[in-house]
Amino acid sequence: MRHRFFAVLLALVCAASAAPAQVSVSIGINVPVYPRLAAVPGYPVYYAPGLHANYFFFDGLYWVFQGDHWYMSSWYNGPWDAVAPAYVPYHLLRVPVRYYRAPPPYFGGWQRAAPPRWGQHWGPQWEQRHRGWDRWNRRAMPAPAPLPAYQRRYSGPRYPQVEQQPHLQGRNYRYQPHTFAARQHYQQQAEQRGPVPSQRAPQVAPPRGSQVPRDPRNLSR
Repeated sequence: MRHRFFAVLLALVCAASAAPAQVSVSIGINVPVYPRLAAVPGYPVYYAPGLHANYFFFDGLYWVFQGDHWYMSSWYNGPWDAVAPAYVPYHLLRVPVRYYRAPPPYFGGWQRAAPPRWGQHWGPQWEQRHRGWDRWNRRAMPAPAPLPAYQRRYSGPRYPQVEQQPHLQGRNYRYQPHTFAARQHYQQQAEQRGPVPSQRAPQVAPPRGSQVPRDPRNLSR
């Protein structure tokens, strides 16, 4: 019985570590209107210079570094999903310190033109598993994802409910992400969206097996 308990516990731990995102959480940031986003020069990332927050847009998603944790969302004011350090895309981690509008105290003394020292912060185990994250070919930088400008129409009381967001995203934003965490997030959105019922025909149950299958082959950063 004891061996069985530890086997089940180990399986649960492994399953949790295999997922890039956790449940949606409140991160204490309120963005009532679509923020002004500016490109980080030389990077496929945008940041929000007008917000007092570490707020970015990369690979079709909004990203926030808040309270020593990373979060992502497909809408500019959440809801937000927590992302484990192992799954934060490298291009996002490489953004220089100067583009963090609310840097934590331990950023002090770090070079503003260099990325944060994530290996020093997250420890030798993370650094060993992610060797080379801070070395890349600057001439082979991917193009930034297009901004979902349609979301400007949804502010204040017009901001969509959680169940409405996947449908609006699917109708208005056709970008396909490349990083593992972003692809998993989009997959979850597609599963929540499902088939959109016609306004003229009665709603019918979707056929079994109609969900978009996961693509385990994409492990790109």
